[in-house]
Formats: sequence, C-alpha cells, structure tokens
Amino acid sequence: SSSSSSSSSSSSSSSSVSLEGTVLDVSCGLSEETAALQEVAEQFAHRELRPFAAQWDRDHVFPVSTLRQLGEMGFASIYCKDEFGTGLSRLDAAVIFESLATGCPSTTAYLSIHNMCAWMIDTYGSQELRERLLPGLASMDKFASYCLTEPNAGSDAASLTTSAKRQADEYVLNGSKAFISGGGSSDVYVIMCRTGDTTSPRGISCLVVEKDTPGLSFGALEDKLGWNSQPTRAVILEDCRVPVSNLVGEEGQGFSIAMSGLDGGRVNIAACSLGGALATLQAAREHVTVREQFGRPLSAFQNTQFVIADMAEKLMASRLMVREAAQSIDRNDPHKTVRCAMAK
Repeated sequence: SSSSSSSSSSSSSSSSVSLEGTVLDVSCGLSEETAALQEVAEQFAHRELRPFAAQWDRDHVFPVSTLRQLGEMGFASIYCKDEFGTGLSRLDAAVIFESLATGCPSTTAYLSIHNMCAWMIDTYGSQELRERLLPGLASMDKFASYCLTEPNAGSDAASLTTSAKRQADEYVLNGSKAFISGGGSSDVYVIMCRTGDTTSPRGISCLVVEKDTPGLSFGALEDKLGWNSQPTRAVILEDCRVPVSNLVGEEGQGFSIAMSGLDGGRVNIAACSLGGALATLQAAREHVTVREQFGRPLSAFQNTQFVIADMAEKLMASRLMVREAAQSIDRNDPHKTVRCAMAK
C-alpha cells in the first residue's frame, strides 16, 4: 500500500503555525549535520506520512511502499555500522524518529523496531548472518519484528518460556510471542528463547526465524484503538526448525542482547511520542489562534495561554531527557539504562 492511494489528505494538512525559530524548534541545539537530517525527516513526514495517516489507521493499511522509501533514504538501518547501514548516532536516530512521528507515530514506531532488529543482527550476528540479512533490512525489501513479549512474560524478560532445543545443526523452537509489531507481515523475526537454564537469564539466546519457515504461524490481527498502520499479531512457533547459523551472538547471550537493544528501543519510542506531542501542540496553537469566542481569539485568554505554556514546558523537558538518554548510549555512559528508562 502506498501513500499515493490515500483519499484523506485534505483532512490531515500540516499546521500553518510554525515552531521554527522558537524554543520548541526541533533543530534547536543540533549540529549542522543532525539538523539537516531532521529537516529531511520533517519534510518526508509532511509530504508522505501526515496526509495519509488517518486513512492508514482507519483502513488498517501497512504502508509498505512508504516504508521502503524510508529505507532508500537510509532510515531503516540508522545506527548500523557503515558496512551495511547508515552509521549514524543514537541522537541522530532520536531526532529522525521525532520528526517522522509528527506525521505518523504508529508507522514511525514500527520503523524504530525494525531499526532495533537490524542493529541487533549487525552488532551481534556472525558475518554470514549480517551479509545474508542486512542488505535486505537496510533497504526494507525485508521487514523485521522483535519477539520478546509472551502471554506471561513482558517487562520481566527473564521469565520467558519459548524454547529452542539443539538437534544436530538446527534449533527446534516451540512457544508463542504476544503483541508483536509487524507480526504476519514481517520477513525476519528476532526471537528471544531458552536454549539452556529454564529459570535464569543465562539460559536465554537470540535466534532469527525467517518468514515461511515451517512451524511458524501467526494469530489473528489484534483489535487496537489506533496504531493500526502497524499490524500486531501473536507469533507462534511449533517445532519450527532453523539452522544453527541463525543464532545471534552466543548461546546464553540473548538476555544481554535484549537489554542492550531495549535501551535504544526505549529512547526510540520516547522520540516517537515526542513527535506525536509536537504535532498536537502545533495543532492546538493553530486552533487557538484562528478560533474566536466573545469577539477575540482563544489565544487571547490567559487560561488558554497557561495551558499552551504547560504543554510547551512538558514537551521541552521531555525532549531534553530523550536526547540526553540517546547521547548516553552514544558515549556508553554507565547510567545509560536508567536514563533510557526515564526517557520512556
């Protein structure tokens, strides 16, 4: 599905009240290079996301061709190494995701998950696995999903029960994953599973399962209130066999891979939330400027000014926290995990 087919563009035009040059300008405080990336992302959101977001949500459209345009721009492997990716920083990624999310937080959030999966394979995968998967992920010819959550294991990742038993040169996976973004539509599934100890994090490993692998199936499309431009389904593994070469990292390394991935994932989803908040603030400022009551615009009423000021204050504070968390990953700060959790 592509943005060219939307009929709802007239209802989703961008705000005419610009924040450029104000304290809330997204490019404020950025380097020239990062500001240029921000401008590219903002223009893409204005042109290719915002006019179609309402229709995508209403009709449950997964905008494949639009996502592939983002892949062509280098936004599908933002912080993967230069060999297969764009080689940018986590701060760059946070800025890009915030700007894209002003057009569609749901689609941008899926893109951020795809980036996290690509980074995991790039950082921990073997050279063979990287060469096999990353070119397709970087272009978004292939889509990726991250599979950690289970019906009885969410934030407590160490309690997951999906198993992967070694048999000769294969792993045989059994279990299910819940609420997986891209489930049923993605081509590559990064699965956290147990290859050893059944009670501790040390038994968790990370395996890639590709679409159409026998034993891989999907649940029904989840009925969500919004965020319908990214399909969400259960991922079901029943005697699903994958080669040992699909192991990401070493056996028993999965929990640490998951936790390091989630540091960035938390910053990314926080940045998507910032983008949504920024778009609503822009819309609110436009509304109170043009809407009149009792002979004057709403913006002239002190109470309205207080509300808008509070919104701006919270947005600014949140952005500073998100960008500090992103930079803490870039500099490998010992407190990065706490900062990322706070940002989210």
